[in-house]
Amino acid sequence: MGLTHVTARIRDLAGTTASPLEAEFLVDTGSIDCMAPGEKLRAAGVRPEGKRVYELASGQPIEYEYGFARVAFFGDETVAQVIFGPPDTEPILGVVALENTGVVVDPVTRELKRLPAKPLK
Repeated sequence: MGLTHVTARIRDLAGTTASPLEAEFLVDTGSIDCMAPGEKLRAAGVRPEGKRVYELASGQPIEYEYGFARVAFFGDETVAQVIFGPPDTEPILGVVALENTGVVVDPVTRELKRLPAKPLK
């Protein structure tokens, strides 16, 4: 079974970017935040807000800049924290963006599915 990817669009918080970042993002339920190449986020009008230490899959800690952006995918849009990654970074769609839009990954088919209602419990 392959990995799950989805086309997503990232733009600045105000939604005024003339050229948003649109790419295939790896859906990673083990990642909290979204991540994309830093220069592409800047070109889409997203600005760094600070720095934070993140843990790579290898366990190695690394410091990256982060910011906030509008993230659109699967017919919905949310605001999420995005990490400014290295130039060769595969774009990642993290679990917060998924949960904010009421989208889950089916554990059997690995397909994205929209919940009929977002849980408040």
